[in-house]
Amino acid sequence: MISFTVRMRFATEDRAEIRSILQNLGAASRQEPGCGNYVAHTVESDPDTVVIYEQYRDAEALEAHRSSPHFEQWATNGLYRKMRERSLETLQEIV
Repeated sequence: MISFTVRMRFATEDRAEIRSILQNLGAASRQEPGCGNYVAHTVESDPDTVVIYEQYRDAEALEAHRSSPHFEQWATNGLYRKMRERSLETLQEIV
């Protein structure tokens, strides 16, 4: 299982649009056969920061996600164009 978080910061005026994009991207991503989890959160103390927790069965499932039409539409042409900062943390499972 591949697990990671993506943290992105957006402009306050983009909040409603980002929420809509994440709802669409999340719904489509969770339908992928190799997606174990896809949950987007806002940070309580900073509502302009989004943290997405993602899990994929294996590297092939992650590549299928990144190559999907919905990823191109909602992430590449949506989130990535609006974000001001981005960081990714790969997670190692303990138990």
